[in-house]
Parts: sequence; C-alpha cells; structure tokens
Amino acid sequence: MASSDAAETPASNGAEWQRLEDSLQRLLSEYDELHRRSTSAEERVKQLEAALRNNSTSGGELDPVALANRVHLLEQENRFLARRLDRARESVKRISARLQFLEEDR
Repeated sequence: MASSDAAETPASNGAEWQRLEDSLQRLLSEYDELHRRSTSAEERVKQLEAALRNNSTSGGELDPVALANRVHLLEQENRFLARRLDRARESVKRISARLQFLEEDR
C-alpha cells in the first residue's frame, strides 16, 4: 500500500481533481441550460394550450395547421411592414435634411 501512495504525487492528484471539477462544472452548466430550456418550453406549451382552449370556446374548432399557416403569414406581413417603416424613416431623414439645407440657405 505504501508504494502505491508514494507513486501518487500531490501535483498529479491536484491535476486530476481540477479535471474532475472542470467536468462537474461543465455538466452543471449543461444541466442549468437544459433546465432553463425545458422550463421555457413547458411555459410555451401552457400558453399554446390556453390559446387553443380560448379559441375553441369562442365557437370554432381550431386547426393547428391553419393556425401555423396564419402565424407564418403574420410574420411575413410583419417583416414587410418593418421594411416599409425603415424606408419611410429614410425618406423622412432625407426630407428633414433638405429642409435644414433650405433653412440654412435663407
């Protein structure tokens, strides 16, 4: 027993402990991330189930495929409107710059 204890140096034990601690820290971080993601997913499921219940009690049956298609169309429309707003902002900036130039030119 004494010979095996002599073969292990404090430095090698320290390195092994550090590797073990690093591995444990990495596992704990991954666990925290997975826990956060699963909690978020569960909350999203609850929201979707509530939306389905609210819609089905309002009279009509809800088709999940139709709902997904509607969401997709609304997201496209949102992107289109955001682009229009960006173009409008640029136009306003150009007009404002022209007005400033004309006021300074007076």
